[in-house]
Amino acid sequence: MPGINRYVIGLNSEGRSAVLGSEITNSQAKEGYYWRSTLWATTAFPPDNLTDDDVSADVITREPGPGGVIFRALEIAPDDKDPDRHRQVMAELHQAVEQQVTPSEADLARHPNMHRTGTLDFATCVRGEIYLMTDVDEVLLTPGDTVVIRGANHAWSNRSDEPCLVVLTMVDAQPK
Repeated sequence: MPGINRYVIGLNSEGRSAVLGSEITNSQAKEGYYWRSTLWATTAFPPDNLTDDDVSADVITREPGPGGVIFRALEIAPDDKDPDRHRQVMAELHQAVEQQVTPSEADLARHPNMHRTGTLDFATCVRGEIYLMTDVDEVLLTPGDTVVIRGANHAWSNRSDEPCLVVLTMVDAQPK
C-alpha cells in the first residue's frame, strides 16, 4: 500500500462540517504489479452531497456505472521483465474488473497493460514516473503531470525501479 490516507468531509448531524470517515474502504492488489483503491464513487451525476452514501467500498469494476464517477488511487510497480506473465496478470485483472473492451493481440504486443475504457479520465502522476502509452505515442509522466484520456486505448508502463502513484478520476462518457 502506498501510504495514503482518505478523509471524507461532510455535514454532521448538527449541520456542521466534520470528518465523516478516515479510512480506505476499498483496495485490491497484486504484489509486484499494482495496488488500487477506489477513494470515492458516485452512481449518478450530479451527486447529492446530503444523501449519497459512500458507495466506493462496493466498486470492483474498472469503470463507473451509467452517470457515475470513480476517484481512484493507483500504484503501479515496475514492468514485469516477463511479458507473458505480465499479460496473464493483466488478463486476470481485466476479468476481475469486468473490462468492457477486450484488448487485441496487437494491443497486448504493444504493452501487456494496454486497455480501453469508455470513460473520460483525468490522471495525475503523484509520485515516481510512468509512461502513458497510446497506439502510436508515449509520454513520460512525472509528479504533477496530468493526462486526459478520452475513451482511447492506453497503457501504463513503469520502466523505473520504483513504484509510481497515479490518482485518477473516471467519468462515464459517450460514446461507449
